Amino acid sequence: MLFGLTNRTRSGLSAAQFAEMATLAKAFYAAVPPGVKLLGEWAAIDQSHNYTLMEAPDLDTVLRLQAPFEPYAETTIVPVVAISGWTAS
Repeated sequence: MLFGLTNRTRSGLSAAQFAEMATLAKAFYAAVPPGVKLLGEWAAIDQSHNYTLMEAPDLDTVLRLQAPFEPYAETTIVPVVAISGWTAS
């Protein structure tokens, strides 16, 4: 399944909290679980949030992967499908 994720950094994080979030992110990217693919990532210019297109077996997998980041970021997860060929009606 494909999922679109929007992660917004929580306001008021301390330097130590930012460092912990960075440590968690580095660990995630170093060992992306089998069956999970990151198909694209984009960050806002001001670094306040980022967008990820992820392929994962199911929503529970995505929720499990995002859980460690909950104290540091608010995440919206939306199941998505690819589209093509849209025309104005």
